[in-house]
Amino acid sequence: MKSLTLRSAAGTVACLAVSAALVPASPAGAADRPGGADRATAESFGRIAGVVLTDRTAAIVDGTVEGHAAQPSTKKVNLSSTMASSEKSVATALLERKKKLRALGEAYSAGDTRVAVDRTGVDGKKATVRVTETTQLTYKKIRGDEPGTTGFQAHHELSFAAGKGGAWELTGIKALDEMPQINAPAPTAPKVKAAAAGAGDMPNAPEASTWLFPKRLPKDRSTGLDYKAMADYAEKYWKNYNPAYRSHPLGTGGDCTNFVSQALKAGGWKHAPGKAGDYTKWWYGSDTESDSWTGVNEWSWFAQNSKRVTPLKYAYQMEVGDVLQADFDRDGSKDHTMLVTYRDALGTPYLTYHSFDTYRRSLLSLQVMLPLTKWYAYRT
Repeated sequence: MKSLTLRSAAGTVACLAVSAALVPASPAGAADRPGGADRATAESFGRIAGVVLTDRTAAIVDGTVEGHAAQPSTKKVNLSSTMASSEKSVATALLERKKKLRALGEAYSAGDTRVAVDRTGVDGKKATVRVTETTQLTYKKIRGDEPGTTGFQAHHELSFAAGKGGAWELTGIKALDEMPQINAPAPTAPKVKAAAAGAGDMPNAPEASTWLFPKRLPKDRSTGLDYKAMADYAEKYWKNYNPAYRSHPLGTGGDCTNFVSQALKAGGWKHAPGKAGDYTKWWYGSDTESDSWTGVNEWSWFAQNSKRVTPLKYAYQMEVGDVLQADFDRDGSKDHTMLVTYRDALGTPYLTYHSFDTYRRSLLSLQVMLPLTKWYAYRT
């Protein structure tokens, strides 16, 4: 049975000396199958991951954070010296991020972080554990019409080594997602590359400015499209994928554009049948789909060729049902696709998306996290 604890931002560095029930690093902790871990060991690894990740969440929240608690034990789970130093740096950086966001008008009043163990591997005195973090943050009502919450699922790989007395010591934690979440360490600055060549004469969308206060451009309601249905679809299936569609895990290119295509179809976009590789076509079939249905750049080419979208000069002009794309490494090739599912009165768009499964994350927080990214905004 899980027990809960409440953490405040002031207790962020508690993860540097965590108490938890953790079985010794010995053959008794090994699973019957080679390389695995038994249930008790896996649950213990999960509790340690939960404590560390909950503490990270606490660093960006003004109030309390609910999450995994360590079970009472006389044993002490220590971080390696390298890990302890790293977590201190992470806590400091997250506190600075919280200050920056608050100065821009965004804050979180509460949080909840839970961890599920996906896979464990034990090799003698070393262990590797993959976990899924599910975090929900409550937006602080600064302007009054912010959404209630934002949420995400993130994936991590933790490394353990047998320490003194035979107990496991946490030695490292690595993010497995390409785009970091709001409670994650800042990513390494991308190397700015030369612009990548497009596909023949396909249209290139102009980069969207992130100036915060552009003139609002209301959507044309005569299109016959249901923008609310697009948002409702995305918010229904952001975490629990729609089984009526194939999904595309990160290792196969990611599910972001596939997900946005589904939402656009739910709002009234019609199939444009043809060859899969024809960027003027867009469709989903029983055994395959067009490249433009799942590809980030291919979707952009189709959407512009078909006149179904108009590129926006300012990202903060996006409304519900509009699409945002990102070029993380600034090489001219777009990497990620997201859908606007909420917009507050000030004009902040909130994005919902897949592959880094996320619900109502503000463009503001994306900018703070990824200041060098190129953004491309489309009016649908």
